Amino acid sequence: MSETVIIVGAPRSGTNMLRDVLTSLPGLETWECDEINLLWKHGNVSVPHDELTPAHATPEVIRYLRGAFERFAAKKDATMVVEKTCATSLRVAFTAKVFPDAKFVFIRRDGLDAAASAMKRWNAPFDLAYTLKKVRYVPVRDLPIHLSSFVGKRIRQRISGAAGASDGARKVETWWGPRPHDFKQLQHRHSLDEVAFIQWKRCVDLTRRDLAQMPQDQVLEVVYEQFVRDPQSELRRILEFMGKPDLMDESAVSSVKVSSVGKGREQLGPEVVARLEEIGHDSLAELGYA
Repeated sequence: MSETVIIVGAPRSGTNMLRDVLTSLPGLETWECDEINLLWKHGNVSVPHDELTPAHATPEVIRYLRGAFERFAAKKDATMVVEKTCATSLRVAFTAKVFPDAKFVFIRRDGLDAAASAMKRWNAPFDLAYTLKKVRYVPVRDLPIHLSSFVGKRIRQRISGAAGASDGARKVETWWGPRPHDFKQLQHRHSLDEVAFIQWKRCVDLTRRDLAQMPQDQVLEVVYEQFVRDPQSELRRILEFMGKPDLMDESAVSSVKVSSVGKGREQLGPEVVARLEEIGHDSLAELGYA
């Protein structure tokens, strides 16, 4: 039976980087698509947000998700399945109930850098190849509701002219990434830069709350800024936590670069940074970013 490691983090916090580094090593596999949020939502498609609780992890949901992971592991002959879906940061306790033996790696980044990067993705143009990869892992009986939601989003983007826009001052017409329970109210009340930052704050706050309740030998925190500055030492630490120290390969982190640290703050500018820091000063301070 394969093992499972869950990478948890807010959007644009290094989750993709870490997943790609780990799955470049032998025996560690992940899905061909970027994320499997629609697979995670099976059995809870009527819940309009991603803040699933342990109560949502019914016996049927648990059986389905464990079965999907095991089938994938068998197909790939994986010793460990590495899963990264950013929305998991809003439902860590739910995920831990589904996979009580999983290890959780929480990677976190300066929220202002992460928000600035997320803004560029928020209204990204439609990518057919990317979408088709994700559709492969959508449960068949869930397809109609997800298709309807997807088409509606694209129509709203087209009508509003939001496709491709990353102006922080504009209002959010459609949602991208993890959905807090009040995402609709947030998008109506806040500009894009504020929504992207609040999304980061909700993700890290809920992740830290839930991880604090878990056995600490199942949890590892990784600081993005430390990882990119010393990727070899950080990768070695992560592999030791995963029980895979023999897989250490320095070439796995050869493409990791430090150049993005602080770039988001610079792009946002001092006035926007000050406004966002006022919104999320508590979270930034607790994590050492303020």
